[in-house]
Amino acid sequence: MKQITILGSTGSIGTQTLEVIRQNEDMQVAALAAGSNIDLLQEQIREFHPELVCVYQEQKARELARRLQGENVSVLYGMEGLTACASLPAADVVVAAMVGMIGIRPVVEAIRSGKDIAFANKETLVTAGHIIMPMVRRHQVLLMPVDSEHAAIFQCLSGEHHRAVSRILLTASGGPFRGKTRAELENVQLEDALRHPNWTMGRKITIDSSTMVNKGLEVIEARWLFDVDFDRIQVVIQPQSVIHSMVEFKDGAVIAQLGTPDMKLPIQYALTYPERRDLPGERLDFGKLSQLCFELPDTDTFYGLSLAYQAGKEGGSMPTVFNAANEKAVSLFLDRKIKYLDIPAIIETAMMEHHTLPDPSLEDILEVEKEVHRKIEEKKGW
Repeated sequence: MKQITILGSTGSIGTQTLEVIRQNEDMQVAALAAGSNIDLLQEQIREFHPELVCVYQEQKARELARRLQGENVSVLYGMEGLTACASLPAADVVVAAMVGMIGIRPVVEAIRSGKDIAFANKETLVTAGHIIMPMVRRHQVLLMPVDSEHAAIFQCLSGEHHRAVSRILLTASGGPFRGKTRAELENVQLEDALRHPNWTMGRKITIDSSTMVNKGLEVIEARWLFDVDFDRIQVVIQPQSVIHSMVEFKDGAVIAQLGTPDMKLPIQYALTYPERRDLPGERLDFGKLSQLCFELPDTDTFYGLSLAYQAGKEGGSMPTVFNAANEKAVSLFLDRKIKYLDIPAIIETAMMEHHTLPDPSLEDILEVEKEVHRKIEEKKGW
């Protein structure tokens, strides 16, 4: 029986992971962790009976513990609770589905504890890839990508030699504003940015997708997952979201992974690798699939993508600045405190003001994040 811990169980990836577990009788939930949604978490606990749960907010954790009196489950809170869930001895696999840099310490603890990782917390690799990937190799654990694009690349590389790779072709839908100019985005409202044409995701990642910052984060993540230079990672717009990514090899062959836009496929593959299992759901109908379109991204309008390449090539602490500034800017936009186009402007300003640390420690990374957030909060007139 495979025991699974889910960090971020009430979010989009977390809830879909539980759907996969429901469909596989040889999987059980060992631990669950969430931010503050204790109503949904309580339902999950009653159905899946984990040994341990964590609610990041202390007050919410205490309320949940009160509700669960008499239940055979321990309730913890804060970072200590997250790391306890991540390193729980009973767990075989940790699903890292948290949003943001909050995931770094739990992922580190899971690796140190010898857990395989189903990885959907891109910010951890973006900011600390130089720390995480050597740990993965040292502790000989699997780090299985759950993002649809990186799961696609992983599948395309199956059985292939790394030295044969010419380019990673990372696909993107283009989001709800594909084809728009910067002038046309001046008065974008929150509701507009939350309408993704193909995928159902959490609010933060949906905004990131609309600005193409999410694709920039995925570029940096791909650099660490697949050990390729940034000059060999190309973003390609594929509006139908049917081709999830591709790999070009030195002989000119291109291998692509196709499928419907359903995150349960990469989640299940990460949990069952190298086995493939039946997965209920829609299948591609090539009789109805009239066309597959491709175009290059508009990096003038969506210059957050260019900033990601710049941050990634600079390296050191600069990817942390890129990610932290975006997290703060998106939070402000979700709270309707800034305009849509302020998001990349805030990122660019934060990067321009930062003096890069060449080889930041975990403590350095977390301190840089705090400093970036503080500076953004202090500025007025965004």
